[in-house]
Amino acid sequence: MTNIALVTGTSSGMGLHAAVELARRGFTVVATMRDVGRAQPLRDAAAEAGVTVEVRALDVVDHAAAARVVEGIIADFGGIDVLVNNAGRGCVGTAEQLDMQQVRDQLDVNYLAPVNLAKLVLPGMRERGSGRILTVTSVGGVVGQPFADAYCGAKFAVEGFMQSLAVVAERFGVLVSVVEPAAVSSSFVGNVDRPDDGGPYSELFDAYVSRTSGAFANAQTPESAGAAIADAATAEEYRFRWQTSDGAAAFIGTSLADVDGSRVLGFTRPWIASDQAPA
Repeated sequence: MTNIALVTGTSSGMGLHAAVELARRGFTVVATMRDVGRAQPLRDAAAEAGVTVEVRALDVVDHAAAARVVEGIIADFGGIDVLVNNAGRGCVGTAEQLDMQQVRDQLDVNYLAPVNLAKLVLPGMRERGSGRILTVTSVGGVVGQPFADAYCGAKFAVEGFMQSLAVVAERFGVLVSVVEPAAVSSSFVGNVDRPDDGGPYSELFDAYVSRTSGAFANAQTPESAGAAIADAATAEEYRFRWQTSDGAAAFIGTSLADVDGSRVLGFTRPWIASDQAPA
C-alpha cells in the first residue's frame, strides 16, 4: 500500500492546496467535497503541480456517506494513512442572535463530522500500528472571540476531543493533532452564517466586522496554509498543536498562558470598541 491521504473540504482554499501538496509529496490523495461539480479548481491546481488527486463526493455531516467513502478507500487502496479533517463552516452572531439550528449546524460540521471520521479511520490505523489524524480547527478553537460564540464553541469542542484522544491513540502508533490557522484568504468568509439585523448589538457588531475585515485583508494565503497542513502531516516530530503561521502561534499563546481568563478578554474587548459598549 502506498501512502493514502483522505482530505475533506477540498473544493477551495487551504483544503485544496493541502490536497495538492500532499500529492506532490508522494501521497495518493482522495480529496472530498460536497459538490464534485466544483472540483475543477482542484484538478487545475493538481495539473499545474504535475500531480493527480482522486475526487470523491462527501457531505461530512452525512455520517453514513462518510462510512461508505472510508470503506471505499480501504477497499480500493488497502487503508488510510493520513486523515485531514479540513471541511468547516463559519457562523457570526452572539448568543441572543443565534437560533439553535445554527448552533447545531456548527456542531455538526466542525465537531461531530471530524469525530465521526476519526472513529471510522481509527480501527485500520490501530491495527496497522500507524497513522495520522489531523483536524484543522482555528485560532478560534483556543481564543473565544466576540460574535463567534457557536463557531468557537464547536472548535473548542473538537480540540478537546482530539486532545483527549491523542494520548490513547499514540499508544497504538496513531498520531492525533490539530492544525490552527488564523485568517486565511478563501471563500470561507463568504460562506459564513450571519445575522440579518444586529438589533441592540449593531454598533458592536459593526466594529467587529470592521476589525475582522482588516484581518482578512492581510490574511495568510491558502497556498501557505495548505503547505503548513502538509508539513504537519509529514513531520518526523510529533506535536499535538500546529499553527499555519507565526501570527497564529502568537495569537493562541495569549489564551494558552491565560490562567484566569483576563488576558483574552482584555485582548478581544477592543474588537467591539463602541461608544455604546458597556464599561
